[in-house]
Amino acid sequence: MELTDIKVFPVEEEKLKAYVTITFDHCFVVRDLKVIQGTTGLFIAMPAKRRKDGTFKDVAHPLNAETRAWLEGAVLAEYDRELRRQGQDGAATARPLAADGSKP
Repeated sequence: MELTDIKVFPVEEEKLKAYVTITFDHCFVVRDLKVIQGTTGLFIAMPAKRRKDGTFKDVAHPLNAETRAWLEGAVLAEYDRELRRQGQDGAATARPLAADGSKP
């Protein structure tokens, strides 16, 4: 599986930094990933749907920590490049993963 396209659409909000669209193998698109500024750094949030009880459920997500780290690294690198193209200071630094693959 290869990420063949990453499109970053920066926004100017306090915590939400960008929307992202990714393409796998030139044939499968996932829209509405988000670059979020958390308390310990930037991370990506997967597209989610609001449930009847008001909670959110991811509609697409990596199944393991290795894939999440790979995807997050690629998206944040492209986010940084996009900010630099626009003349903004990037420094997209991902939050470290905990031993179990979750965000601390």
